Amino acid sequence: MSEQLLFILRLGLLALLYLFFFRVLRAVWAEITPPKVARVAAPDPGRRVKKHKDRGPKRAELLVLDPPPERGRTYPLGEELTMGRAAGCTVTVDDTFVSQIHARVFAREGQYLVEDLGSTNGTYLNRKKVSGPMVMQRGDRLQVGNTVLELQ
Repeated sequence: MSEQLLFILRLGLLALLYLFFFRVLRAVWAEITPPKVARVAAPDPGRRVKKHKDRGPKRAELLVLDPPPERGRTYPLGEELTMGRAAGCTVTVDDTFVSQIHARVFAREGQYLVEDLGSTNGTYLNRKKVSGPMVMQRGDRLQVGNTVLELQ
């Protein structure tokens, strides 16, 4: 082989190594940085809002459907619930496909919403990828990693 060809191959290998290194750094950075929290717009001050005695959503819970060893376990929903592998999460999931802080379920204006918190593998509501806060209805299925939960 000629010297020029060897030089080009070395440059190509070096470029691939740098790309791999930066991809690993990016993945590590995504895991250690705090998640971005989406802000919900404030209601229009000119809009009239009906006042009810029951100001929050009816108490609900998440029921684990999968994996089988966790099936039947429930997590009561309050104002906010976080899911992930981190010990500080409300729902700690022992699943390698789940990020440290993966997703959150929270109450807003009488409804429950789910939001992905920048997870690596995504959060799915009824098999559709969650890209922003999405409203959850009773009976909806939420999937994080290999864990499937149903809103009761």
